[in-house]
Amino acid sequence: MKIITIVGARPQFVKAAALSREFSKHNNIEEIIIHTGQHFDKNMSAIFFDEMEIPHPKYNLDINSVGHGAMTGRMLEGIEKILLAEKPDLLLVYGDTNSTIAGALAAKKLHIKVAHVEAGLRSFNIKMPEEVNRILTDRISDYLFCPTQTAIDNLKNEGYDSIECKIINCGDVMQDAANFYALKSSEKASIANTINYEKFILCTLHRAENTDSNTNLKTIVESLNEIHKTTPIVLPLHPRTKTKIESLGLNLDVKTINPIGYFDMIELLKKCSLVMTDSGGLQKEAFFFKRNCVTMREQTEWVELIKSGVNVLVGADKSQILAAVKNMLNKSSDFDVNLYENGEACSNITNEIQKLTINVLVE
Repeated sequence: MKIITIVGARPQFVKAAALSREFSKHNNIEEIIIHTGQHFDKNMSAIFFDEMEIPHPKYNLDINSVGHGAMTGRMLEGIEKILLAEKPDLLLVYGDTNSTIAGALAAKKLHIKVAHVEAGLRSFNIKMPEEVNRILTDRISDYLFCPTQTAIDNLKNEGYDSIECKIINCGDVMQDAANFYALKSSEKASIANTINYEKFILCTLHRAENTDSNTNLKTIVESLNEIHKTTPIVLPLHPRTKTKIESLGLNLDVKTINPIGYFDMIELLKKCSLVMTDSGGLQKEAFFFKRNCVTMREQTEWVELIKSGVNVLVGADKSQILAAVKNMLNKSSDFDVNLYENGEACSNITNEIQKLTINVLVE
């Protein structure tokens, strides 16, 4: 079976690396990777791929720095040409980016089977472009690899039992990746050794709903400054967020560092006492490394973390942020609950694809 994998953002490469390692164990699976170039990153050089043990893409479309419509259209055109040349049996996409929906659309229009990893996730906020991408990708996918039972329930509630597709609860590939890279991070990380706090909070702040709202950003900065007075906060600061804070004339009194790579993030997760974030992925990674999390959003795709009590939603409300941080810093949580298949997701996905291989041979 020939599989084409579409990736375009750094987190997708980490996920693809985990699954590609599993694919490589099987001689009857050939994988070709297309990098759309969606998230242009000068650090995603050959060294990045070698250090992360990620297969180098066969194709790089280098499509970035344009609007949603132009980006998705150009990706659709570029991916279609490659699909016509390579004639794969299956196209595999991850998550909810423009690369995801462009890949799925290109394959579906050419009658190529589509597999969606991280299917069924919902924030129930249709204003988010990611929500639009994930809903549309699910609807045209043939194989829906869901990370959680909640994701499966979302699909069933949307009527997927009556849609011709296969829904599989496989677990979360990011836990596979976290388990693998956690064994290597101490050798490759450097930032964590420069953080001398005995106890600190790891924070990230970049989501548009916070950075594009002057009110939200001001409230969050004020909250972080107040928390930092008693418990140090370490914040890898995205340049865009930094620019927005400066444009509002706000003083950010926490410990800021430059944006960091995956290995450094893992080491900071290992050493911190609590995570504060508006990221999606970091909510799960906090759980993987047994850290409570305070999420500065109104909703989350990872509701099982909320139900398990290891994560709490606070939006941009100062009183809620301060109260949640105080509570979660001192809370003893159960991290032994199996929410994401404990690192077996890639094996589960590959086993299902092995069944597809048999079907392809029969056809």
